[in-house]
Amino acid sequence: MADPYETLGVERTASQEEIRKAYRRLAKKLHPDLNPGNAAAEARFKEASSAYSLLSDAEKRRRFDAGEIDESGAEQQRQRYYRDYAGAGAGADDAYANPSGFADFAETDDILAELFRRQAEQARRAPGADLYFRLAIDFLDAVNGATRRLTLPQGGSIDVTIPPGVQDGQILRLRGKGAPSRGEGKPGDALVEISIRPHRHFTRDGDDIHLELPISLKEAVLGARVRVPTPSGSVVLTIPKGSNNGSVLRLKGKGARRRAGGQGDEFIRLKVVLPSGPEPELESFLAGWTPQRDDDPRRDMQP
Repeated sequence: MADPYETLGVERTASQEEIRKAYRRLAKKLHPDLNPGNAAAEARFKEASSAYSLLSDAEKRRRFDAGEIDESGAEQQRQRYYRDYAGAGAGADDAYANPSGFADFAETDDILAELFRRQAEQARRAPGADLYFRLAIDFLDAVNGATRRLTLPQGGSIDVTIPPGVQDGQILRLRGKGAPSRGEGKPGDALVEISIRPHRHFTRDGDDIHLELPISLKEAVLGARVRVPTPSGSVVLTIPKGSNNGSVLRLKGKGARRRAGGQGDEFIRLKVVLPSGPEPELESFLAGWTPQRDDDPRRDMQP
């Protein structure tokens, strides 16, 4: 941060009235309301406001001149902790956010006084800050919806309603559950980012659910009716005769809820699993079995 005397363009021996006039001159030139969209002017106005906040206070000015505090008003030799930075730019000591240190300007009737009165009114009505949280939930809670309790760092808790079909990384806004206003405004909001834990069987692609289903060789050859899991409970699935390893079957409407309405689907990829131990009868049958058609499963791999 620049030297406050240099920022205001005054000598270190300047009187309080000279400092006040220098700040008024800069404020009329740089105030954001007079320079909409000009980020450079806004940054200079903030610097000028901070400089005036320090130099207009006789005790702060004395301590700064003595080297006891720096340009921001912080103790020169004091170790700073996280809490010193946590509210930077938004607290009661922020000269730009809190115009109470410029009350003497409000007694005049020029445009600068009106700007500060407007700024003070905006600060009084400003809402509280939004608070950010991260909530890890189970896969099925994300698909089906749930209510989960979130413990707050400062103590207490809030109940978070998980809508069905919520996506990983989606942010839920809880109105009025954030920090209280510093003035008379409404509380801020709680913004909860959802993190979805993986499931041991299901995976998700958009609103569709995917599942790999092991089946026996007999079920693949002869077909079968088997129970398969879905996010909303198990259902009976018909496996067609002659199903190949990797074949995909669809259960319509068994996926996650879509934002536009309706449900995604569940896609089931078949995985043919051979017996875990020796099967002499099967081995004997296959040794003497002659297929009626000469199907070569590697015909597409021929050079």
